[in-house]
Amino acid sequence: MQDDREREEGAELALKFNADGLVTAVATHAGTGDVLMLAHMDAEAFRLTATTQIAHFWSRSRRALWKKGETSGNVLRVRDMRIDCDQDAVWLIVDPAGPACHTGRSSCFYRRYDKGRLEHVE
Repeated sequence: MQDDREREEGAELALKFNADGLVTAVATHAGTGDVLMLAHMDAEAFRLTATTQIAHFWSRSRRALWKKGETSGNVLRVRDMRIDCDQDAVWLIVDPAGPACHTGRSSCFYRRYDKGRLEHVE
């Protein structure tokens, strides 16, 4: 087991999975920088993403591995993968092949919170 300093500063990948075996993953658009979606990865989803350069996640609701765009064709092609300082989160910088959100919107973050209500921003 690595100490915190080695995990934070070292070159060795040592993802810190939570009790459910997951790390948080955020995907942003490589061209615009917009946040597209937030999801979770297990070790297999991370491995597949790293080897195929197509985003894979763990669906908590379906309790299954999920290739983003598997049925819709709206895959996220990974340009860069970044790991945060304590290795419990992954940032995917991607080129989306279509809308990232299952609602058909380009981003899952299409609403703003304002004075107790949500308002659409797209």
